[in-house]
Order: sequence, then C-alpha cells, then structure tokens
Amino acid sequence: MNLVHFVRNGNASLGRLLDRFQSVFALGARWYVSWQFLKSGYLKITSWDSTLYLFQNEYHTPLLPPHIAAVTGTFGELFFPTLLVVGFANRFGALGLFAVNAMAVISYRQVLLADGYEAALAQHVLWGTLLTFLVIYGLGKLSLDHLLRDKQATPPLAAATATRGG
Repeated sequence: MNLVHFVRNGNASLGRLLDRFQSVFALGARWYVSWQFLKSGYLKITSWDSTLYLFQNEYHTPLLPPHIAAVTGTFGELFFPTLLVVGFANRFGALGLFAVNAMAVISYRQVLLADGYEAALAQHVLWGTLLTFLVIYGLGKLSLDHLLRDKQATPPLAAATATRGG
C-alpha cells in the first residue's frame, strides 16, 4: 500500500512540476508550426507565377478552381500562423491552420502518400498533432488571448481601485 501511495504522490508532484511548462510548450509548438507555414506562404506570394503553375498542374485541390485555391491556400498559410504567433484567436487560428494542413495533404496526396515520401507526410502529421493539441488545450498563458482575458475578467471598479492604491 505504501508503494501505491508513493507512486501517486510522485505522479502528482511530477504533474505539478510539468504543468508549469504547459504555456512554454504551447508557445514553442505554435511558433514551430507557424514558422513552417509562414515560410511556405511567403514563398508562394513572392513567386506567384510558380504558385499558380503548381496549383494548376501539381496540387489537386478538390472543389476549388486552381486560381482560387492558390489565393485561399496562400492566405491561410499567412493569416492563421500570424494569429498563432501573437496568440490571438487561439483556437480559431489553430483550427484554421489545421484545415490548411489537411488540405495540403489532400491536394498533394499523389506525392505525400507515395513510397519514399514518408518523412514529408510525417511532417504534416506532426504539425496536425501539435495543432490538435493547441485546439483542445489552447495557447496557454503566453498569449495575447490570455492577456486580454485577464483584463476583461477584472471588473472596472476593482481595476480603478487597484490603480489608485485604495
């Protein structure tokens, strides 16, 4: 019985210690994933002729004409990561980027699902997993959302009293 008690207490102590790192992990995860998509979006927007060519000939985006797919894909690769970098509209940004990531796999499936491209597919799986965690658990305390939520939660009278020192 003492061993069970020891393991439970040790697990609880380890949990409290690791909980302190949740926001730092969320920050690192969102910056890592955002960087991957921002690079891709930047490349698309700075090489627009190449981007259009790829969407017309390589990427097979379902339901959208190539030009519209190029515009919406590039927008998604620039807009949603920006939300994640600053920590604003957290779950919306993570969910939007998850959709962009999923669409990339669907649109380029003839390559990503082919033999020899397991590492490229694994990257998309990793990004999707990290984004899923951000959607479910949020961005943590190191985000603009958290700062705004704290400011909104403080009643105006209490904030004024605290400011005056009273």
